[in-house]
Parts: sequence; C-alpha cells; structure tokens
Amino acid sequence: MSERRSTLRGKLLRLLLIPMSLLFLLDAAGSYVLASRLADRVYDGELMEIARELVLHVKRDGAKIGFDLEADAERTLLLDQYDKVYYAVRGPDRALIAGDADLREQERASSATAFYDSEIGGERIRVAQLRTATNGDTAGPTVVVQVAETLIKRRALMQDMLIGIILPQLALILVAGILVWAGVARGFIPLRHLQQALAARPHLDLSPVLAEHVPGELHPLLQAINDLMARLDEVLTFQNRFIADAAHQLRTPVAGLKAHIEVALREEDPAQTRQSLAHLYTGVERMSRLVAQLLSLARNEPATVKKLELAPLDLSKLAFDVTMEWVPEAYKKNIDLGFEGAGRHATIKGEATRLTELINNLLDNAIRYSRHGGRVTVRVAPEPTPRLSISDDGPTIPVTERQRVFERFHRLLGSHSAGSGLGLAIVHEIATLHSATISLDDDADGVGNTFIVSFPDARSA
Repeated sequence: MSERRSTLRGKLLRLLLIPMSLLFLLDAAGSYVLASRLADRVYDGELMEIARELVLHVKRDGAKIGFDLEADAERTLLLDQYDKVYYAVRGPDRALIAGDADLREQERASSATAFYDSEIGGERIRVAQLRTATNGDTAGPTVVVQVAETLIKRRALMQDMLIGIILPQLALILVAGILVWAGVARGFIPLRHLQQALAARPHLDLSPVLAEHVPGELHPLLQAINDLMARLDEVLTFQNRFIADAAHQLRTPVAGLKAHIEVALREEDPAQTRQSLAHLYTGVERMSRLVAQLLSLARNEPATVKKLELAPLDLSKLAFDVTMEWVPEAYKKNIDLGFEGAGRHATIKGEATRLTELINNLLDNAIRYSRHGGRVTVRVAPEPTPRLSISDDGPTIPVTERQRVFERFHRLLGSHSAGSGLGLAIVHEIATLHSATISLDDDADGVGNTFIVSFPDARSA
C-alpha cells in the first residue's frame, strides 16, 4: 500500500482546531476550579453563621462550661434538605461538650475562623471551625465550635455552574470548528480552479497560466510554474526546429545518394560504376559531416545544456594543439597556417572538449574559404581579456552580413561552397555557453576576415 500523504487542508485544520481544543480544555479546568471556589464561598458562609448561632448557646457557670440548645431548636438550626449537618462544641481542654465526637478539630488553625475538608463515617464533608470566648468575655476560656455538612448541594451548584459555562463554550468551539472547516474549504476553491484549468489544458499549450482570482500567496508558485513552462516551451521549440532543420537538410543529400545508387546499379561499364561510387562516397562524406554538425548544434544549444563543467585551462596551449592537427589539411590547399601565441599564459575557465570543437570549426571555416596559397593565422592574446583570433584570406564578408553568418544554415549570396552553414552557428553556441563574445572584423592585411572570440577573465569569472 502506498504511504498516505498528508494534505495542506488537513495541516491547516490541525493547526487551527488542535489549539482551539486545548484552549477549551484549559478553560474547562479553570472553570471547574472557579466553580468549586464559588460553591465553597457560598456555603461556607452559611456554615459559619450556624457556628456563630451555636456559640450563643454556650454558657459558662463559674469554671463549668455548658451548652444549652433545645432539641427543637437544634433540629431547626441543623435542618438541611440535601445534606447531613454535623456539629461539635469543645471546651478549652478540647473535651467534647456537645455534638458529634467523630468530627475532628483542625488543631493547626491559627485564626479564629477556619474552613477545611474532612471525612466522617467514610463520607466527604466540609467543616467550618470557630474559636471564641464564652459569653463574649475575651478574658474567659475559649471554646471551639465546628459545623460540617456533606457536599451534595455544593456538587450540584458546581455542576450547574459548569454546565452554564462549559456548554455555551463547547457550542462556540463546535460552531467555530465548522466555520474554520468551511473557511478552509472555501479558501482552497482557487486552488481547485487552478488544478482544473491545468488539467483541462492540451499538452501542447505552454502559454502562461492566468493569475486571476488566485491568492497572493500562490503568485510565487504560479510564477515559478509559468517560468518552467516558458523554459519547457523554449526547449520544445528548439527540438521542433532541430527536427525540421534536420529533415530539410537531409532530404537533398539522401535524394542525391539514392540517385547515385540508381545510376551505379544501371551502369554496366566498370569505369562508370567506379565513378558513380566515387560520387556516392563524396555524398556520404558530406552527409556524414552534416549529421555530425547537426548533432553538435543540438549538443551545444544553451537551452538544453543541463550543466557545464568549467575548469581553468591554458587557451594558448589548447589553440596550439588544435592548430597543429590542421597542418595536413592546410598543406593540401597550399595554405600557410601559422600560430602566434601569447608571451604568458592566457588562462580561462572552460570545457576543453567544446572549446576544441569551437577552434576546429573556425579553422575549418578559414581553410575551406581561403584562396589557394593563402594564409591562415591563429593568435592568442591574454589582455585586456583572454581572446582567440583566427585570420583568413577568404572572401571579405560584407558588414551587413557579419551578424547573420552566425545564424543556422545561413550562406552568403553567390557562395557555391558545399558547406551546410552550421559551423559558425556551432561556434556561436559554444561561445555563448562560455559567456564569451564573438565578433568579425576585416583582416589586418586588408585581405580576408578575422574572427575574434573574447573570453571573460578567469580571475573574475
């Protein structure tokens, strides 16, 4: 079974209802203590009044202390509808003069009046105790009068007060809980509408989600969703464009290969067959280069690169090593391929594999378009920022075309090159990944072009 997930609604209800319930319990406990004290205050006063009345019936005759209370008066004074009432009168020597001997005295009482809880016959009672002199003579002997009663009417009063206090509060808590539940449910209506709006969208609709009637707390989340959808739309747009470009660019080479194969199959002359196979080989080689460039373009698209591992590297050494690999190709076209390195290291942060591809594409472009017997020069300079420049002796690119040459599949008017128009686009993408800028100027000798790639300083990157 899958683990049950907690919901935001459940968390909100717990955060609201649990404190309300705890507050209700604390209030109920406080109400109980308050009701108990109020009940004692009410009925303790009655017990003390009975005790003062009994004191009036204590008589002193010389050294002898007596208690004069008729039976009818005792029944009237001690009569109670709900509780049993007990009393005891003790002399100065604590000897019982009248009343119940089982009624214990609170000997530690320091004041003239005292109230305390006790037991008699296994039943809980409340006792009022009064210490006073007989016959109003303050110098005379002191007697102790105790009056006690059971707790039936006290408990009934406490129960009535608790019911009167707790029930309205409990009803208030229940109503508040219902209102909180309904309020939380109503507060989640915009979320439900947002969920329904997203669920009803077709999978190709990546337009921003409208923020109407959405609480302000959800705006950051909605903005993050819209940003994600925008990035996803960018990636899908690139993929669709790549597929369309690949289909368009591969259609012609594939058709050419098919035509060459058909010609080769119809030829009976071995010499003509070999010639057709040679054309076929050239076509396969061009298509292989085109596929490699398409894949390279897709791999270096900034929107699809998840993470670029940049590390410090020496631009001079990297450019020199790559330039040396192009010497044989330059020799075939009788091109003077030169390298001018920096006097000191030109350190940048980059990914060696992608930068090698960048230099390869620039050198391929320079050697491919330079005139026979021309010159291609690779230069590396460390200041003002590390930069790589490659000069060629090819046709000078017009100023109006110098930005467009970095676009995909763009070819100069009048150019009959077999190139695909992807090499400089790949260079531009790799430069963008490295936060570098690429520009195109006239060659210093007035013939050809100079491509300059400026990298950020590794010390500030």
